[in-house]
Amino acid sequence: MILSPLKRNDHLTFRGNVNQGRHGWLRLTPAYSLHVVRQLLETCTKNDLVLDPFSGTGTTPLAATCLGIPSHSVDINPFLVWFGNVKLTPFASLTGHKLIAAAEEVIEEASRNVGNVFWTPDLHQIEKWWTPETLAYLSAIHAAIEKRKQSNIKNLLKIAFCRLMIQEAHISFGHQSMSFKSKVPSLFDRTNRAMEEHASFKDSAIFVRRGMEYESPLAESTVFEGDSRNLENVLPKKRYSVVITSPPYPNRMSYVRELRPYMYWLGYLSNGRQAGELDWQAIGGTWGCATSLLNQWTPPESASVPFPEFGSILRSIEKNNAILARYVHRYFVDTVSHIRSLKNVLRKGARCHYIVGNSKFFDTVLPVEKIYASIFRDEGFVDVGIDAIRKRNSKKELYEYVVTACN
Repeated sequence: MILSPLKRNDHLTFRGNVNQGRHGWLRLTPAYSLHVVRQLLETCTKNDLVLDPFSGTGTTPLAATCLGIPSHSVDINPFLVWFGNVKLTPFASLTGHKLIAAAEEVIEEASRNVGNVFWTPDLHQIEKWWTPETLAYLSAIHAAIEKRKQSNIKNLLKIAFCRLMIQEAHISFGHQSMSFKSKVPSLFDRTNRAMEEHASFKDSAIFVRRGMEYESPLAESTVFEGDSRNLENVLPKKRYSVVITSPPYPNRMSYVRELRPYMYWLGYLSNGRQAGELDWQAIGGTWGCATSLLNQWTPPESASVPFPEFGSILRSIEKNNAILARYVHRYFVDTVSHIRSLKNVLRKGARCHYIVGNSKFFDTVLPVEKIYASIFRDEGFVDVGIDAIRKRNSKKELYEYVVTACN
């Protein structure tokens, strides 16, 4: 699958997903290329059972089930488990009509209650995210949604709310990681605003409806909450024939950090400590207290990473920053545990495809793809290969790859 790796190939990033039905519901950093996943699914049939042990936004299971291929996936983040399962829901034919009617009812109730005191999340420095006027409106919309009883419609309204909330936030997605803008926008700062704040929520609901109706699940598909280092105790089946996934990259970018606004508003987080502890449980997590916990971490005596140059790579990074060396060390110790666990849920002959990116710390390039390949070989996998997908848009040495292996 060599696809002009000297080029950026933006259609092979999350940007290629934004207009693809349910895949485009929310712009989340954990999303990866739908185009690549669909290519990898071309050789699959309805007799396969696909696994994604790092579900993220549910790209792999949604792509599979819309082709009629059953799939399961796993994620340690409860918000992503919820979001993935909503995307995988086969909705009844009138759900879209009911969604818009419900959105209009929410708007009507919120319009009567703007100015009342409603709950807002305890997000650190929330004033950096939204102006007081916008926050008051969001809290009124949120309160009206929470009163809804029908679960499917309520879940879709929550996704529409997430679109509205992030659209009106003082943030930018101009590059891979989220950042704050230099000037705080307001839902109420524009001329002729009158009822436009209501239109924004309805537009979000219409977008969700279009995505829902664009494609529909055709096979059984579920996201399970759990640890990818312990798959045999998370998954209900042990006969997966294809694995298509993109694990977190060892680049110290915290997915929990990116997901905080959604997780706080929807009740999956209530304080910063919880965010850091969840990130610590994830492979590659570094948010908040995860960094201080990393300072205390030492590798188990039995843990080793089967890559000849791994020790020298760690020493090279450690010369500049000891905590980064420890971060890389823990990441690959966890990766070994994951791949060892993966073997226990695969059919003989199962095909594995891991979309990974290399990293660079100071002057040291971390050959992530080669280390993954080495771990697969050490765990008894065969036909291990590496294909370059694209040039990434950060440092000149950074690329994205597909590492393949057969059980």
